[in-house]
Amino acid sequence: MNTIRTLAGACVAAVASLCAFVAPAEAQNYPTRNITMIVPFAAGGPTDVISRIVTAHMAQTLGQSIIIENVVGAGGTTATTRAARATNDGYTLITGHMGTHAASVPLYPKLAYHPEKDFEPVALLAGTPILILARKDFPPKDLKEFVAYVKANAEKVNAAHAGIGSVSHVSCELLHSILDVKPVGVPFNGTGPAMNALVGGQVDYMCDQIVNAVPQINAGTIKAYAIATPARNPSLPNVPTTAEAGLPAFQAQAWNAVFAPKGTSPAILATLNAAAVKALDDENVKKRLLELGSVIPAAADRTPEALAALVKSEIAKWTPVLKPAT
Repeated sequence: MNTIRTLAGACVAAVASLCAFVAPAEAQNYPTRNITMIVPFAAGGPTDVISRIVTAHMAQTLGQSIIIENVVGAGGTTATTRAARATNDGYTLITGHMGTHAASVPLYPKLAYHPEKDFEPVALLAGTPILILARKDFPPKDLKEFVAYVKANAEKVNAAHAGIGSVSHVSCELLHSILDVKPVGVPFNGTGPAMNALVGGQVDYMCDQIVNAVPQINAGTIKAYAIATPARNPSLPNVPTTAEAGLPAFQAQAWNAVFAPKGTSPAILATLNAAAVKALDDENVKKRLLELGSVIPAAADRTPEALAALVKSEIAKWTPVLKPAT
């Protein structure tokens, strides 16, 4: 009997040793097949556009295709929950942002994941300034008139957004808290559909990331009252800052970043980070992102450690702003 137990113990130890040997080997050979990048919003929105630009270059570096999978619902938390529960082998990733990985914490008391506990940060991809936009025939001519109009007609006007917890929702919540108004919110399954409704005149206004707005502003299909950053953006030089336009308290910039499920191998995370950094250094990638008004992160901000710190600080920033809205 003792012999049997000894043999059984030896077998278990051998299997454990074999697994410990195979896991690093698999990480070193990563990737050997296609990678899925979950985008938590509809195609055509800011997160989707940035993901496609950057991951196309990452795929070249990694030698495997990165397939974008758009999963909509609940302000991006449906997709993010799915990503958190995915196998942590590096083959399922997610492009998260300020909404899914920060604002979701105070907005969803029963959130099925926690951004800091259930994900491994990979790399920050881009910063995306926020604009105050409106349908082209919205009465106010500038931001001061917009503020006065919304305050006087708060029960009549409506604001489009991509779902509770999305960047467009969170940004306008900040704006509304500053103006002390509560207009009607009109949710959509993504910023792309919300922008289409704004262009079509079906909604009054929205707070949106610059990536989604530049083509429409330049085409004259929507109005841009101001950009919520300290300086004007080169892609929209004629759009004033909120400080210039009379509302300096409204400052907001979103961001997009890659995350992997918790427990993903450090070697795999390093490989993915290196591919993302290489993409952001590519002149064509930079050109495309800058044309859309994105802010390319500095080298020091592209590390997993910097992204982890950003998530932590963003949760702390948005919790007091959004907690009253729950």
